[in-house]
Amino acid sequence: MRKWRSPAAAATGTTAPDRHLLDANRNLRDLIEDTSIPAAVRAELSEEFDEIQAISEKLRHGEVHIAAFGRVGVGKSSLLNALLGRDAFSTSPLHGETLTEGQASWRSFQDGNVVLVDTPGIDEMRGAERERLARLVVRRADITLMLCESDLTDAEFRALESLCGAHRTVLLVLNKADRYTAAERDLLLQRLRERCAHLLPPHRVLDAAADPRPETLVRVDESGRETEQRRDRAPEIDELKSALWRLIEDEGLALAALNAALFASELDEQVASRIVAARKAAADRIIRNYSTGKGLVVALNPVPVTDLLAAAGGDIALVIHLGEIYGFRLSRREASKLLLTISAQMIALMSAYWGMNLVSSALKTASAGLSTALTAASQGALAWYATYLTGRMAQSWFARGKSWGRGGPRETARAILDDLDRDDLLRTARDDIRARLGRS
Repeated sequence: MRKWRSPAAAATGTTAPDRHLLDANRNLRDLIEDTSIPAAVRAELSEEFDEIQAISEKLRHGEVHIAAFGRVGVGKSSLLNALLGRDAFSTSPLHGETLTEGQASWRSFQDGNVVLVDTPGIDEMRGAERERLARLVVRRADITLMLCESDLTDAEFRALESLCGAHRTVLLVLNKADRYTAAERDLLLQRLRERCAHLLPPHRVLDAAADPRPETLVRVDESGRETEQRRDRAPEIDELKSALWRLIEDEGLALAALNAALFASELDEQVASRIVAARKAAADRIIRNYSTGKGLVVALNPVPVTDLLAAAGGDIALVIHLGEIYGFRLSRREASKLLLTISAQMIALMSAYWGMNLVSSALKTASAGLSTALTAASQGALAWYATYLTGRMAQSWFARGKSWGRGGPRETARAILDDLDRDDLLRTARDDIRARLGRS
């Protein structure tokens, strides 16, 4: 896996924000342009690669994204509209109105521009898709506003844990605080801060009232007659605004760069995992094919000594082929040297196999080939099994970067043997050989 540069890595002659951006852009570009990533893996992760492109563009334009996240109805759109000072996001009374990501430019700062992002609620009809999209948007966000309207539900708490665990910058906002008395509000904030103390510092837990309920004024005229008048109230978001701008002015694009680096690293891990899985699947197919081929050669060849000689050539080809899958080109000499190492462990751990193989071979000689029909399937199955083990050993060596690991080849061989059901494999091999012989 690629070693990603830390956003905080030292670089002579550059300021911290510039250094962060330089490192993040370089990491993103390396990932996008990496030709060693198989096309099939890129296709499987096409959405993630598109996301990398979008993040790269965001950094290039100097954008810091702030996303509102939470359940349907907690006032995400209303809060963003209050910050903007205008109605840019839908606040329909119909739950789940926000079906896709919405964006609006908020304000500029010295190094770039701040963009507000609305997300779908995570608990409404078509919830799985909504939650997937919401989390995708939040993954791109540099600052996430996690909104709630009371104490956190279990689902909200898990979402907050997930965000904080992914090292995102998060502010927990108790919205609709106007519904509570001052004492109730203080008590609820204290409860949230205590419950989330292991996730967020106290100053990252705030209250707000994005769309406070209108207040009712009672007027009394000269005659003593009372009339009621409703008056809209201004949003209560000053504390939240101040907290956001402190973050932006102090860290600004460094947050964007750090978030980009985190996402690039996550994607790189996914790519590496997919490549490992793809290589393993291809290697498993090749090992099975070579095992079957060797089994048939040994089963069909009536000359005992050449059985093993013919098989050795197949094993060399197998090792070379496996090396190509894992990105290593081996000469026949290198492949032969690896096979000698593998064979030494096989001889040490499977002496019974070699004895049986020689006995069966000798039986062919003694009977001048008359017993071939009786022994062919069994001998072929043993050859199948030996090649399978050889392939697994070589696969392990290549997968570790041409290394046996701390335990050496003996421990690798022992681990593989312990992991396999010998009787089941031999049964499979015999059935395979008999079926192929029956068709020949």
